[in-house]
Amino acid sequence: MNRLQGGSCSFLSRIKIRRFFVRNWLPIIPIAAVLFLWQFLSTSGIVPPFMLPSPLRVAAVFIADFPLLMRHLSFTLFQAMAGLILAVIAAFVIAVTMDSNRFIKQSITPILLLTQTMPVIAIAPLLILWMGYGFAPKITLVFLTCFFPITIGLLGAFASADNDALRLLQSMGAKKWQLYRYIKIPQSLPAFFSGLKIAASYSIIGAVVAEWLGGNEGLGVYMIRVRRSFSFDRMFAAIILVSVLSLVLIKLVALLEKKAMPWRRK
Repeated sequence: MNRLQGGSCSFLSRIKIRRFFVRNWLPIIPIAAVLFLWQFLSTSGIVPPFMLPSPLRVAAVFIADFPLLMRHLSFTLFQAMAGLILAVIAAFVIAVTMDSNRFIKQSITPILLLTQTMPVIAIAPLLILWMGYGFAPKITLVFLTCFFPITIGLLGAFASADNDALRLLQSMGAKKWQLYRYIKIPQSLPAFFSGLKIAASYSIIGAVVAEWLGGNEGLGVYMIRVRRSFSFDRMFAAIILVSVLSLVLIKLVALLEKKAMPWRRK
């Protein structure tokens, strides 16, 4: 019996170690492979260093420009978070309004689709012309970029809510807001967080694009300045910082999703 228990414990421990490796270390392997290939191409002379600076050079520049990057990052992050928060609020209001009224849904749907057919690179100069070079046009552009995936996800989730549960609450005299409170909103959380992950990554990109076309601070402005001076190592450092920031935001949304839906974790 003791041998069986010892064997089962060792088997479970091996499973735990394997799961830990798969979750934490396995995703690092392809990233390490890409960095190794990048370093090889840059140092071997296959690609000229001024066109493709090595990862070590990019890391050195990142460390040297760290205070400047963090100052620009604070502006970009503020604009992205402000636009994302406004997009979440507007998405909930628009989705609930459209779901509760079929006429409004049919009227607003073409406008929602129209906002996504217009290229961002063409809208940004107009927003800067109308609103100036401050925070307002950048936040507006982030808002326009982010609210669509959240709204569409919520609309689809509201439409697919459990009809039996809705009829049960209605038979008990529940009001419309109670239907959303107890049925539609809880069931729409997976779709909401899926749209929020997409919007979180879009928010950083939208803020950087807006800064490219006009502004005095932000990672987009930093990229424009280093590009004009042909400092491609600094350009790569800024690009990597934007990518890492987007991944961090997606991870934070995933953690928030686990906290908001503990029943799925169980």
